[in-house]
Amino acid sequence: MLSNDAHHERDRLASIQRNVDAFTTGILDGLPIQGSWNCLELGAGAGSIAHWLAERCPAGRVVAVDLDTRHLDAGRTTNLEIQEADITREDYAPGNFDLIHARYLFCHLAERDEVIAQATRWLSPGGWLVIEEPYHLPADTSPFPLVRRILDAYQRTYHKHGADMTWARGLPALLARNALTEVTFAANPGCMGGLGKDRWLPLITQAAPALLADGLITEGDLTEFATLLKDPAFIDIPQFTISAWGRRSGKIPNVPA
Repeated sequence: MLSNDAHHERDRLASIQRNVDAFTTGILDGLPIQGSWNCLELGAGAGSIAHWLAERCPAGRVVAVDLDTRHLDAGRTTNLEIQEADITREDYAPGNFDLIHARYLFCHLAERDEVIAQATRWLSPGGWLVIEEPYHLPADTSPFPLVRRILDAYQRTYHKHGADMTWARGLPALLARNALTEVTFAANPGCMGGLGKDRWLPLITQAAPALLADGLITEGDLTEFATLLKDPAFIDIPQFTISAWGRRSGKIPNVPA
């Protein structure tokens, strides 16, 4: 549903990095990362986390995978390998990675639970899987009528295109069901407004053609939303980012040929 316009996509990715990278790197910093680790970044986007991992693992390698790799800088880090691929059709060798990370990816996949199960098999014994996904609060709980309309339209349109913005609630249990140990989770509130570098304007701007085409909002709503973001008294919390991670233990399982 998102516009393929490259400028809008760069804005969207930049806003995510600006608002969420500190939370993500804080989670990763809590893991016993070694300089020789092999890492897999699924849905690498503009590559900020892939490059961060490459710098943390100079004697290892980082494979950054995305359907669209035009926003990734291949020459910035020598131990970064970029792959343009659909991860629902990829099958890496079992036990290949010490760390696998994905952010804001699985909620968009129809086969999300199956790909999580597959990713656990790509981990080496002792390796870590870190998944970060949005958990949207119900649109009608916002104290702002305009936000209620826009978030309802946004959530309805994403749902129509197969995304699940509440799937993240089950992440810890899903990791545990896939035999990961030391399962831990954390949440980071996502702010809308507050005169900060708001990530929601790029998101709504990119989604706007689909929202307008469905008749769920109007051009006037979009103009009013952009104005509302400039109001110092406007602060809302539309979602949380839920991060869940777990560790693989034991031997690499036998996988049928």
